[in-house]
Amino acid sequence: MIVRDFKHIVENERERVTSDARWTSVRMLLADDKMGFSFHVTFLEAGSEHTFEYKNHFESVYCMQGTGSITDLATGETHYIRPGVMYALDKHDRHILRAEDELVMACCFNPPVTGTEVHREDGSYAAPEEIEA
Repeated sequence: MIVRDFKHIVENERERVTSDARWTSVRMLLADDKMGFSFHVTFLEAGSEHTFEYKNHFESVYCMQGTGSITDLATGETHYIRPGVMYALDKHDRHILRAEDELVMACCFNPPVTGTEVHREDGSYAAPEEIEA
């Protein structure tokens, strides 16, 4: 059984902060936990806008706090984000995520991330086999 305390993770620097991207992600579960997915609590700054396309990962996201929107760049469709709304990027959807006020999101990635990933210019993370190589 794995039991982790959010505050303990932050205090022990498992927190990954990307100040120029205007978001912070606290990685609660990572690839080395061998669960088949990673689990993060992510904070997006109010007024921020992010373009992502996870070409090598599936992601599901649940909004716990805040408001914003997500736009599917393939269709142009925009969905309102508020507490209780979940979205899943089941087609590796290229999207724009906007935070009206601070968004607090619970996120799962499959395959799991290692915690060392950096968003590439296209908004994706490298595939796990590219990281290990």
